[in-house]
Amino acid sequence: MHIHISIGKQTLTLSDDSGRVLRTYAVSTATKGAGELRGSLCTPRGRHLVRARIGAGQPENTVFIGRRPSGEVYSRELAERFPGRDWILTRIIWLSGCEPGRNRLGPVDTMRRYVYIHGSPDTAPMGRPGSIGCIRMHNIDIVDLFDQVPPYTLVDISED
Repeated sequence: MHIHISIGKQTLTLSDDSGRVLRTYAVSTATKGAGELRGSLCTPRGRHLVRARIGAGQPENTVFIGRRPSGEVYSRELAERFPGRDWILTRIIWLSGCEPGRNRLGPVDTMRRYVYIHGSPDTAPMGRPGSIGCIRMHNIDIVDLFDQVPPYTLVDISED
């Protein structure tokens, strides 16, 4: 399996080992664009891998805080109570950079920046930037992707 995320097209493409496209999903990357520096709130570019998969078996709309289920289930009422919260829902695919100095180690380390592919409220628009660095997906899509990608799946993120 291989994942390619296009920041320019706001898509995530899942391919098999022969390069055959299995699925393409609309996503939402960082509002501030591409960038690797800690604190930039940008989506990191380059070669990554799936370091951890979190949330297997959790119900759709499970709210995660610090990569753990909070005990909450996302709803409109919960969103109204916490209007500024960055919602991380349903599943988390935690990314780790593979390129020292570009997206691994020091101030550019993707994993230490807590950059994920994760679920978001179904009302969150996809196909345009809107995150603070992560790659957001609709819940039904993150469950589909999560079930197909094992740990250490390669993930390439580019601006094309």
